[in-house]
Amino acid sequence: MSWTDERVDLLKKLWQEGLSASQIAGELGGVTRNAVIGKIHRLGLSGRGQPTSTIKRSRRARTAPAVRQRRTVTIGATALQAEEEIEIAAEVRPTHSVVVPISKRLSIEKLTERTCKWPIGDPSEEDFYFCGCDSLEGVPYCEYHAGVAYQGSDPRRKLKRTAHG
Repeated sequence: MSWTDERVDLLKKLWQEGLSASQIAGELGGVTRNAVIGKIHRLGLSGRGQPTSTIKRSRRARTAPAVRQRRTVTIGATALQAEEEIEIAAEVRPTHSVVVPISKRLSIEKLTERTCKWPIGDPSEEDFYFCGCDSLEGVPYCEYHAGVAYQGSDPRRKLKRTAHG
């Protein structure tokens, strides 16, 4: 099957009328839904009559501090198994390194549930240590290192962990 000018015109007309790719494939005959979708994208018709804009919108700068929210949810058929979602919205990325006081620096033997487990330095060197500051609840790092560790393209990234207890 080849895309003749008549078939392309009919494709454009049917697409503008709001028909789905499957419906257009049925109208054209001898063409698959995927072939229709591919041709629509090559022709730049994906906007359904709306012109594609090359104007980039500027993003609004976020200035609020990081926000943590907790809620317990149940998952699928395992209604008795609760899962806790921790949402970390890191709006402000730290621009400088945190200075860990010497008194807070810990070796691996001295780490606890409530201390930051961020490694600092080279583990093969003698001056290697862990941050040791107070960690956030449910996260193995202090506020600063959690902001560094939990970054992604989506600032509303969700961390999930199963509730024990």
